[in-house]
Amino acid sequence: MAELAVIITTYNWPKALDAVLTGYLAQQRPPDELIIADDGSTDETKAIIDVFREQASFPVKHVWHADQGFRAGAIRNRAIQSSQADYIVFTDGDCIPTPSFLQQHYSLAEQGWFLSGNRILLSQNFSKEILQQKTPVSTWSLKQWFRARQRKQINRVSPLFRVPLGRWYRRRLARQWEGAKTCNLSVWKEDLLAINGFDEDYTGWGMEDSDLVLRLIRNGIYHKDARFAASVFHLWHSENSRDQLEENQRRLQQLIETDRIQARVGIEQASSA
Repeated sequence: MAELAVIITTYNWPKALDAVLTGYLAQQRPPDELIIADDGSTDETKAIIDVFREQASFPVKHVWHADQGFRAGAIRNRAIQSSQADYIVFTDGDCIPTPSFLQQHYSLAEQGWFLSGNRILLSQNFSKEILQQKTPVSTWSLKQWFRARQRKQINRVSPLFRVPLGRWYRRRLARQWEGAKTCNLSVWKEDLLAINGFDEDYTGWGMEDSDLVLRLIRNGIYHKDARFAASVFHLWHSENSRDQLEENQRRLQQLIETDRIQARVGIEQASSA
């Protein structure tokens, strides 16, 4: 059976990361390794990871680079390089997993396909409460989530309903790159290496995940919908700076207008540096 890694991207929000990591201690299918892709956080984040490493029954790696602005693609590439697993689930350090999150990604994994799930947005006050009180929402019942929806603490409850696994997951979005996000995405490692990973030309927030997914599809790796199988709870936070968004949109448009598959600056360039 293939080994599974989860790569969690984080930057200087240790309380949120602590809540997210706690969710991975309650997984029905634990990861074979967990890698924190750290985009330049301070030692407070390292301290959280060190405590978690002592609690976890699986290997935990901390991949870090210096803080030189938003470089999520670059640190994810370093995490991919460090992984020993065949199959990789990407998520973020502000996304708490449901208990079945990794099991569902693993069950739906299939050669020639990548998976995208979705997220449930938590309100600002509810997110603050969870972090302050260390509320174990990752193991809440459906009844508890219905109450949270009634209180307007979450934006929806529908992703928590399970659709039986089957062909529906495969066909609906096969060639659609729009909407897939790396807060809830899983890919075979060999497929990531075949397209040279994330394009590190993208700096600042936005579009690097769209770039990756578009190149996967061009390379014959298609999109399987896991929105009613694998969900995460997204903690509220203020928006990241959009200073580079226009430039990143321009880069993505350039990709759309070509047939390029390889990242311009990706894993291979870092390996040869």
